[in-house]
Amino acid sequence: MGNMASAAPDIAAETGVAMRLSPLVRRVLAPNPSPFTYQGTQTYLVGEADLAVIDPGPMDEAHLTALLTAIGERPVRAILCTHTHRDHSPAARPLAERTGAPIKGCAPLTLEDDGPRADAAFDPDYRPDTVLCDGDSVTGTSWTLTAVATPGHTSNHLCFALAQERALFSGDHVMGWSTSVVSPPDGDMTDYLASLERLLARDESVYYPAHGEPIVQPRRFVRHLLGHRKMREGQILRLLDRTARRLSRRWLRACMLVSIPVCTARPAARCRRI
Repeated sequence: MGNMASAAPDIAAETGVAMRLSPLVRRVLAPNPSPFTYQGTQTYLVGEADLAVIDPGPMDEAHLTALLTAIGERPVRAILCTHTHRDHSPAARPLAERTGAPIKGCAPLTLEDDGPRADAAFDPDYRPDTVLCDGDSVTGTSWTLTAVATPGHTSNHLCFALAQERALFSGDHVMGWSTSVVSPPDGDMTDYLASLERLLARDESVYYPAHGEPIVQPRRFVRHLLGHRKMREGQILRLLDRTARRLSRRWLRACMLVSIPVCTARPAARCRRI
């Protein structure tokens, strides 16, 4: 799904440099590339006379120094976190200590999960000064950022809408290089699809994701994501359907440890989205 339709062409990425994306938006790339973060986590600075910092990123001293250099002498009104995976929120507290800014954004979330994961681990030390709910706003001299609840990738995920530029900071909910990982037990595919549907009703003209390039035709992009997920779901359900027809009643009983008629196996597969 890399370089998906409606994403801007990849721009050569350089860590530690504040790149101007619009009159109110700059981004700083963290040095944490991986199969899950693409070129790294992108921290956004919003504003001119005063600033908001969105997704301060991992606890990396070089990245923290780059953010402080980009901030300069300007006051930081808020440090905002879209969610609490370890590539997004750990730098919030040290940045707050050095700037005096409050941490605002998603609710804290820690899972006791020692099993294998398909996404980043959660940040157990995240403690916001203010939890933002859907519709809550943070305001600076020339900007207003409004929280948009978008659970799915994680249950506490928020996007932030910048009204002055019809822009949405989409975190990991909508990324510019790949679809999002939706990993149980906290990630939920039904919530994720509902959150995508919610974005279709909005009128932003550009998304700034935490990973990948800006998305310049966002509604078309979101429709593509929805179509992709529904296609995958259909493939899985068809496979389950074919497999269920081949299984014997004895095999099902042995695996499930209870006597369930074969005719109930296929509906059961549809009880929870994959």
